[in-house]
Amino acid sequence: MSKKRDNERLTCSFCHRTTDEVDSLVAGQNAFICDQCIADAYIMLNDSEKVSSRSKRRAPRKKKNRRRPLLPKKIKAELDKYVIGQEYAKKSLAVAVYNHYKRVDAEQFVTDYKDVEIEKSNILLLGSSGTGKTLLARTLARILDVPFSISDATSLTEAGYVGEDVETILSNLLSAAEFEVGDAERGIIFIDEIDKISRKSHNASITRDVSGEGVQQALLKVMEGTIAGVPPKGGRKHPEQSLINIDTSGILFICGGAFEGLSEIIARRLNVNQIGFASTPERRYDESDTSILQFVEPEDLMQYGLIPELIGRLPLAAALEPLRDEEMMRILTEPKNAVIRQYQKMFAMDGVDLVFDESALRSIVKRAHKLGTGARGLRSVLEQAMLDIMFEIHSVKDVGLCLITEETITLGKPPVYEKRKASA
Repeated sequence: MSKKRDNERLTCSFCHRTTDEVDSLVAGQNAFICDQCIADAYIMLNDSEKVSSRSKRRAPRKKKNRRRPLLPKKIKAELDKYVIGQEYAKKSLAVAVYNHYKRVDAEQFVTDYKDVEIEKSNILLLGSSGTGKTLLARTLARILDVPFSISDATSLTEAGYVGEDVETILSNLLSAAEFEVGDAERGIIFIDEIDKISRKSHNASITRDVSGEGVQQALLKVMEGTIAGVPPKGGRKHPEQSLINIDTSGILFICGGAFEGLSEIIARRLNVNQIGFASTPERRYDESDTSILQFVEPEDLMQYGLIPELIGRLPLAAALEPLRDEEMMRILTEPKNAVIRQYQKMFAMDGVDLVFDESALRSIVKRAHKLGTGARGLRSVLEQAMLDIMFEIHSVKDVGLCLITEETITLGKPPVYEKRKASA
């Protein structure tokens, strides 16, 4: 190297660091690279080799044949196996889902209406906690064999603020679809607690409503149908990653919420007094009756705090009725994944038959009804009642049957044990 070249201030051709900022500088033909860039390149190549080796090891996914969607009666029949009651909600979901996937696969149907474009119809489920909103959506996705994800609306904020961006809900669906974009574009997204992003106030405020109306505005395009750039690992923690484009026009959005206080708005609208001698007395609706949600109108949702544009993208609103004691009894034992069956399976793994008598089941329903959390209260009561039993049962010798009585649920008394019958 000549003296002239020694005296030159050489820089890395990639990061432009000078010789004073790096330990060594490798010279090439009219180019230089520093030791730090070499280390970075080594790490990148190492990571890409791992990714390619993983993709080679992964079994190729079989391309699913698109079949005609299940008929509404078939969908409802499958829902009946897992969800007790809620006949109107199940019927509404069955018809809406059938029409949605007919719309997505419209090119497979030969009709005379080629120029007619079917608009997208998302679903709004209203009902108090524990009535089965999440269960309906999850069961629906299992029946249809499509990717399904649940997102909580309370964690979403407008872009640029602390919290999760709206694109996170698409990232969750993409992860549920094992990053197969084609499958994700036919999936179902359940947005829970949608009522928590209602407009905080109808009056103008000096501060931005970034977790209320701001989130509603951000959801509009995604729910209607657009090409969204989705960060596969979440955008906040990994801003350097490349985005994956997803067409949301084929994704079905199901929004659910308890909408506490909405029944009062509906009752005020329905209980308008008629004036005049010829007026007939009408039924008076009690605002504490949650079944009044079945009379919900778009104007009620607007008064509650949802913006008109979001209401327009949720044309189907189905209200879930509060569970009666008879339905709670059926929920305990009838569905395929009934809570009692789950406990019986766990006891069967230990070689013990678990039996509940009729009075014990009614006691469970009665105590769960007082909790006011719907079907979720059944598991809470059972967890509390079965805790000591599951802790002590392994110390009971040769137990073959465990009978749960009413005193076991109400007073905490031990169950009735029977010894295991000797094999012949």
